Amino acid sequence: MSLFRRAARAANLTSPQDLLGDRTRARTSPAVTNESALRHSAVWACLTLRADLVSTMPVDVYRRVQGVQVEVPKPPVLVTPGGEQVGIQEWLWASQFDLDRAGNAFGVVLERNGHNLPALIELVSLSDVTVRATGSRITEVRIGKDVYAGDRLADIWHERQYTVAGMPLGLSPVAYAAWSLQETLSAQQFALDWFGGSAIPMAELKNTSKKIDKREAQIAKDFYRAAVTNGDLFVHGSDWEYKPIQTVAASSEFLRTREFGLTDVARFFGAPADLIDAAVSTGAITYASITQRNLQFLTLKLGPAVTRRETALSRLVPGARFVKLNRDALLAMDPETRARTIKLRLDSRQLTPDEGRGLDNLPPLTDADLAQFDKVFGAPRTQPTEAKS
Repeated sequence: MSLFRRAARAANLTSPQDLLGDRTRARTSPAVTNESALRHSAVWACLTLRADLVSTMPVDVYRRVQGVQVEVPKPPVLVTPGGEQVGIQEWLWASQFDLDRAGNAFGVVLERNGHNLPALIELVSLSDVTVRATGSRITEVRIGKDVYAGDRLADIWHERQYTVAGMPLGLSPVAYAAWSLQETLSAQQFALDWFGGSAIPMAELKNTSKKIDKREAQIAKDFYRAAVTNGDLFVHGSDWEYKPIQTVAASSEFLRTREFGLTDVARFFGAPADLIDAAVSTGAITYASITQRNLQFLTLKLGPAVTRRETALSRLVPGARFVKLNRDALLAMDPETRARTIKLRLDSRQLTPDEGRGLDNLPPLTDADLAQFDKVFGAPRTQPTEAKS
């Protein structure tokens, strides 16, 4: 049994299949799983947007010295957590992708350092993970044929988000977005079937020459279905009249379903609809700068996920050290706004000139540079000192 069905049963919640219920069994609509959900463009856009941003935030390690936050060297596990072939960006991307679609990310600790902390963590596919829990505690994790229980549970790396009380696993957005996702996936499947020639619109088949009984109607219906289901031609004489009632693939309802699916899914996966190029029907959204737009996204949507990742990654460093993801990478400013901000910090003496130049990757000013500034702009005026009495 999969991770999510076990988790759902343990917590009395619903899996994607439970959410769909008889609707899935009664029809041939595509089942919604972690993999099939990726066929939805909005799901893919939301997941990649969040994973791209989190994975490109620089990872820094700090400790506090007399109340001051001081940066310290990063351990190798925060540089190449998955080994030489898997750097921190790739590792963060993969784990964030799983967290955002399934609420959980799992890995196996293959090596430990001198502090007995994980030094090498190999992420595993969620489809290979099965979890057994007692109450709110995980008692066994099975990855393929490998079983981790008792002391071996310490070798499992587990991050989660969207947790509820008494639940040892994070909730899966795919499960709770299943209704919306299946509606759109079903529309996509119908479009494929329609243009592939195997879909049949609702229609009326009428005999214009005589009245037919139930047996003859069933024969005609079976004959028609057998002909057109495989894309063949339906041949009849002058006695039958075929009249389509609706053509779903070309209807406005089909288009509304596709459009609604984009914004609806964006809400489930924590990404603003306008950032994934989905239509926003509430009117134009304007911002004074790109920085303000990114700040709103970071504060309301992505920030909590970043804080959770920082807490989890801090388990990889010893003592009172802690991990921070540099959010400034997301809050990129346009050149004019950046220049005004640096000038404001210089004028308020929060930065020295050399520190301000360092923010633009420029070296400190030399004596020759200062002399040239004085030659071009004139030497700065000095305030006369008052004579001592």
